[in-house]
Amino acid sequence: MMNVGAVKQRFGVIGTSPSLDRAITIAAQVAPTDLSVLILGESGTGKEVMPKIVHQFSKRKHGKYIAVNCGAIPEGTIDSELFGHVKGAFTGAVDSRKGYFEEADGGTIFLDEVAELPVTTQVRLLRVLESGEFMKVGSSSTQKTDVRVVAATNVDFDEAFHKGKFREDLYYRLNQVPIQMPPLRDRSNDIHLLFRKFTTDFSELHRMPPLSLSPDAIELLEHYPWPGNIRQLKHITEQMSVLETDRRLNSDVLLGYLPETHRSRLPVKVNKGNDGFEESDAGRNEREMLYKVLFEMKGDLNDLKSLVLGMINNGGSLSGADEAIVKRVFEEPIETQSTSSDNSKDSSSNLPLILRAQTVSPSSTPIVHEAEEVEQSLSLIDSERELIKRALEKHSNRRKDAAEELGISERTLYRKIKEYDLK
Repeated sequence: MMNVGAVKQRFGVIGTSPSLDRAITIAAQVAPTDLSVLILGESGTGKEVMPKIVHQFSKRKHGKYIAVNCGAIPEGTIDSELFGHVKGAFTGAVDSRKGYFEEADGGTIFLDEVAELPVTTQVRLLRVLESGEFMKVGSSSTQKTDVRVVAATNVDFDEAFHKGKFREDLYYRLNQVPIQMPPLRDRSNDIHLLFRKFTTDFSELHRMPPLSLSPDAIELLEHYPWPGNIRQLKHITEQMSVLETDRRLNSDVLLGYLPETHRSRLPVKVNKGNDGFEESDAGRNEREMLYKVLFEMKGDLNDLKSLVLGMINNGGSLSGADEAIVKRVFEEPIETQSTSSDNSKDSSSNLPLILRAQTVSPSSTPIVHEAEEVEQSLSLIDSERELIKRALEKHSNRRKDAAEELGISERTLYRKIKEYDLK
């Protein structure tokens, strides 16, 4: 059975991610065959290592291995580069020239950025894959070649098909065995290992001490999304190695080298409160704002309680002061109707729903009873205390479960338990 660790050591692959191990395993398993391999993944994920593994573990390992960056060759010369040309095929063709497919006969050719090939070149490539035949530019004779093709790209093929930029039949011919390279953000446990590798290599090359990171800097490094993947991490590591005189870096220094456009996933600094729970500055500010809103709501509710009690005693009509309270709380104009018994019904119909529900005709007996019900229903503190008490009883005083049911943080629940003296 193949030893993945030995393959990593041989080809200089750093990391312990299961998705990375899976990619290496597939490359080694498909190597003894002649199936075409398509390596998929974002730019900078290390796709160039996989074709080397495929070549070295194949029966073609003693043949040539040629890597071609299809995106770096101008469209006008790409056919000549890949398939060669004869003398006089175009202006400047003073002699015949072999192409990469002829040079790699018996070996492996790696077509990086294969989706950048022009459509006309894709037709030629498809013929080579299907029959092993090609024609040099300017020639009418067919030649044969025996080449293993490994291709790589970071392009979304569905979009490329839709725009007519890539042939679907060529895709299926290249994609006999796909290998997916994981992005660096999905390999968080490997990021610090790669950083140490890069800073060690750089320090040995330039004879300087390697960098090291504080715990908070390591956390920051592992949470950054790295849109440029391994290539971006390597460049930032080398940049810090040159510019930083202090060889141990904290999170503040590291943050200065990370582009601001991709910081949404980064951890925030936290402070420990008196009750032992940690809370970020942003979280504390949000909590204070919520408390301010709640206190304002409590004041409004107290005013409304007084207003409702006054209405009960006055037969449902609003005084001038009462009207001002309603305007402030509901931000709606309330038209005061006549206080006569004939118009009392009309007056109550103009009230907000919560006040209409509490409006009753004047009588001596139910006033105190209704007032007690209003007091109870509008008591925010008592209601909150009762909700917390019930949640704790339901979950046998397990604060985490109770907090989750109440939709609040465990820290907030802990503070409320102390505030309401709940056991």
